[in-house]
Amino acid sequence: MRARTAALILSAVLVIYLGLCLWKGVLAVYDGFHAGGAPAGLIGAGLLVFGFLGSWFLVREIQFGFATERLAAALADEDALHQDEIDALPRTPSGRIDRDAADRLFATRKAETEAAPNDWRTWYRLAVAYSTAKDNARARAAMRHAIHLHRAHSKPTPGAPSTSDASDSSG
Repeated sequence: MRARTAALILSAVLVIYLGLCLWKGVLAVYDGFHAGGAPAGLIGAGLLVFGFLGSWFLVREIQFGFATERLAAALADEDALHQDEIDALPRTPSGRIDRDAADRLFATRKAETEAAPNDWRTWYRLAVAYSTAKDNARARAAMRHAIHLHRAHSKPTPGAPSTSDASDSSG
Protein backbone atom coordinates (compact mmCIF):
# COMPACT_ATOMS: atom_id res chain seq x y z
CA MET A 1 0.00 0.00 0.00
CA ARG A 2 2.96 2.33 0.57
CA ALA A 3 3.90 2.23 -3.10
CA ARG A 4 0.38 3.18 -4.15
CA THR A 5 0.27 6.05 -1.65
CA ALA A 6 3.64 7.33 -2.84
CA ALA A 7 2.49 7.10 -6.45
CA LEU A 8 -0.68 9.04 -5.67
CA ILE A 9 1.23 11.75 -3.80
CA LEU A 10 3.78 12.10 -6.60
CA SER A 11 0.98 12.14 -9.16
CA ALA A 12 -0.76 14.94 -7.28
CA VAL A 13 2.46 16.96 -7.17
CA LEU A 14 2.97 16.33 -10.89
CA VAL A 15 -0.60 17.42 -11.66
CA ILE A 16 0.02 20.69 -9.81
CA TYR A 17 3.31 21.19 -11.64
CA LEU A 18 1.78 20.43 -15.04
CA GLY A 19 -1.16 22.71 -14.28
CA LEU A 20 1.25 25.54 -13.49
CA CYS A 21 3.18 24.81 -16.70
CA LEU A 22 -0.02 24.97 -18.71
CA TRP A 23 -1.09 28.20 -17.00
CA LYS A 24 2.31 29.83 -17.57
CA GLY A 25 2.18 28.61 -21.16
CA VAL A 26 -1.19 30.26 -21.71
CA LEU A 27 0.08 33.51 -20.19
CA ALA A 28 3.23 33.44 -22.32
CA VAL A 29 1.26 32.77 -25.51
CA TYR A 30 -1.09 35.61 -24.58
CA ASP A 31 1.89 37.92 -24.05
CA GLY A 32 3.35 36.78 -27.35
CA PHE A 33 0.20 37.75 -29.22
CA HIS A 34 -0.68 40.95 -27.39
CA ALA A 35 2.71 42.38 -26.41
CA GLY A 36 4.39 41.39 -29.65
CA GLY A 37 6.99 39.19 -27.97
CA ALA A 38 7.54 36.26 -30.30
CA PRO A 39 10.06 34.55 -27.96
CA ALA A 40 7.50 34.63 -25.13
CA GLY A 41 4.91 33.12 -27.45
CA LEU A 42 7.29 30.34 -28.50
CA ILE A 43 8.23 29.58 -24.91
CA GLY A 44 4.54 29.51 -24.04
CA ALA A 45 3.81 27.11 -26.87
CA GLY A 46 6.64 24.89 -25.64
CA LEU A 47 5.21 24.95 -22.12
CA LEU A 48 1.79 23.99 -23.46
CA VAL A 49 3.25 21.07 -25.40
CA PHE A 50 5.24 19.99 -22.33
CA GLY A 51 2.15 20.21 -20.12
CA PHE A 52 -0.05 18.19 -22.45
CA LEU A 53 2.62 15.53 -23.06
CA GLY A 54 3.31 15.25 -19.34
CA SER A 55 -0.40 14.85 -18.65
CA TRP A 56 -0.71 12.16 -21.30
CA PHE A 57 2.26 10.21 -19.86
CA LEU A 58 0.86 10.51 -16.35
CA VAL A 59 -2.54 9.16 -17.41
CA ARG A 60 -0.88 6.26 -19.26
CA GLU A 61 1.22 5.35 -16.22
CA ILE A 62 -1.78 5.43 -13.90
CA GLN A 63 -3.75 3.23 -16.32
CA PHE A 64 -0.80 0.81 -16.45
CA GLY A 65 -0.66 0.67 -12.65
CA PHE A 66 -4.37 -0.03 -12.28
CA ALA A 67 -4.29 -2.68 -15.02
CA THR A 68 -1.34 -4.36 -13.32
CA GLU A 69 -3.23 -4.37 -10.01
CA ARG A 70 -6.29 -5.93 -11.69
CA LEU A 71 -4.14 -8.73 -13.09
CA ALA A 72 -2.51 -9.34 -9.71
CA ALA A 73 -5.92 -9.47 -8.03
CA ALA A 74 -7.20 -11.91 -10.66
CA LEU A 75 -4.20 -14.17 -10.14
CA ALA A 76 -4.57 -13.94 -6.37
CA ASP A 77 -8.25 -14.95 -6.71
CA GLU A 78 -7.15 -17.98 -8.72
CA ASP A 79 -4.41 -18.68 -6.14
CA ALA A 80 -1.92 -18.57 -9.04
CA LEU A 81 0.16 -15.54 -8.09
CA HIS A 82 3.13 -17.64 -6.87
CA GLN A 83 4.48 -14.75 -4.78
CA ASP A 84 5.74 -17.28 -2.24
CA GLU A 85 8.37 -18.43 -4.74
CA ILE A 86 9.81 -14.93 -4.93
CA ASP A 87 9.63 -14.49 -1.16
CA ALA A 88 11.56 -17.77 -0.72
CA LEU A 89 14.47 -16.71 -2.95
CA PRO A 90 17.79 -16.33 -1.14
CA ARG A 91 18.81 -12.78 -0.35
CA THR A 92 22.08 -10.93 -0.01
CA PRO A 93 22.99 -9.40 3.38
CA SER A 94 21.57 -6.08 2.15
CA GLY A 95 18.18 -7.73 1.51
CA ARG A 96 18.32 -7.87 -2.27
CA ILE A 97 17.39 -11.05 -4.09
CA ASP A 98 20.38 -13.17 -5.10
CA ARG A 99 21.06 -12.62 -8.81
CA ASP A 100 21.67 -16.31 -9.63
CA ALA A 101 18.43 -17.34 -7.91
CA ALA A 102 16.54 -14.62 -9.80
CA ASP A 103 18.05 -15.85 -13.07
CA ARG A 104 16.93 -19.42 -12.31
CA LEU A 105 13.41 -18.22 -11.54
CA PHE A 106 13.46 -16.23 -14.77
CA ALA A 107 14.48 -19.31 -16.78
CA THR A 108 11.56 -21.23 -15.27
CA ARG A 109 9.09 -18.44 -16.03
CA LYS A 110 10.42 -18.04 -19.58
CA ALA A 111 9.93 -21.76 -20.25
CA GLU A 112 6.36 -21.55 -18.89
CA THR A 113 5.63 -18.59 -21.15
CA GLU A 114 7.08 -20.31 -24.20
CA ALA A 115 4.88 -23.33 -23.45
CA ALA A 116 1.73 -21.16 -23.18
CA PRO A 117 2.38 -17.96 -25.17
CA ASN A 118 -1.27 -16.87 -25.24
CA ASP A 119 -1.86 -17.12 -21.49
CA TRP A 120 -1.75 -13.74 -19.75
CA ARG A 121 -0.95 -15.46 -16.44
CA THR A 122 2.40 -16.76 -17.69
CA TRP A 123 3.24 -13.34 -19.13
CA TYR A 124 2.40 -11.69 -15.80
CA ARG A 125 4.64 -14.11 -13.92
CA LEU A 126 7.38 -13.59 -16.55
CA ALA A 127 7.13 -9.83 -15.99
CA VAL A 128 7.56 -10.35 -12.26
CA ALA A 129 10.57 -12.59 -12.92
CA TYR A 130 12.09 -9.91 -15.17
CA SER A 131 11.53 -7.37 -12.42
CA THR A 132 13.08 -9.70 -9.86
CA ALA A 133 16.12 -10.05 -12.14
CA LYS A 134 16.26 -6.21 -12.32
CA ASP A 135 15.41 -6.05 -16.04
CA ASN A 136 12.72 -3.41 -15.72
CA ALA A 137 12.39 -2.53 -19.41
CA ARG A 138 11.56 -6.13 -20.32
CA ALA A 139 9.39 -6.45 -17.21
CA ARG A 140 7.23 -3.54 -18.37
CA ALA A 141 7.05 -4.92 -21.92
CA ALA A 142 6.00 -8.35 -20.64
CA MET A 143 3.42 -6.76 -18.32
CA ARG A 144 2.00 -4.70 -21.20
CA HIS A 145 1.67 -7.93 -23.20
CA ALA A 146 -0.04 -9.64 -20.24
CA ILE A 147 -2.48 -6.72 -19.99
CA HIS A 148 -3.16 -6.91 -23.73
CA LEU A 149 -3.80 -10.67 -23.56
CA HIS A 150 -6.03 -10.27 -20.50
CA ARG A 151 -8.12 -7.59 -22.23
CA ALA A 152 -8.40 -9.71 -25.37
CA HIS A 153 -9.39 -12.73 -23.28
CA SER A 154 -11.94 -10.73 -21.28
CA LYS A 155 -13.75 -9.27 -24.29
CA PRO A 156 -16.94 -11.12 -25.18
CA THR A 157 -16.87 -12.77 -28.57
CA PRO A 158 -19.34 -11.34 -31.10
CA GLY A 159 -22.47 -13.44 -31.43
CA ALA A 160 -21.86 -15.40 -28.25
CA PRO A 161 -24.71 -15.28 -25.74
CA SER A 162 -23.90 -13.23 -22.67
CA THR A 163 -24.68 -14.42 -19.15
CA SER A 164 -27.60 -12.00 -18.94
CA ASP A 165 -29.07 -13.42 -22.18
CA ALA A 166 -28.93 -16.94 -20.77
CA SER A 167 -30.63 -15.94 -17.52
CA ASP A 168 -33.38 -14.00 -19.35
CA SER A 169 -34.38 -17.01 -21.44
CA SER A 170 -35.35 -19.07 -18.40
CA GLY A 171 -38.64 -17.50 -18.36
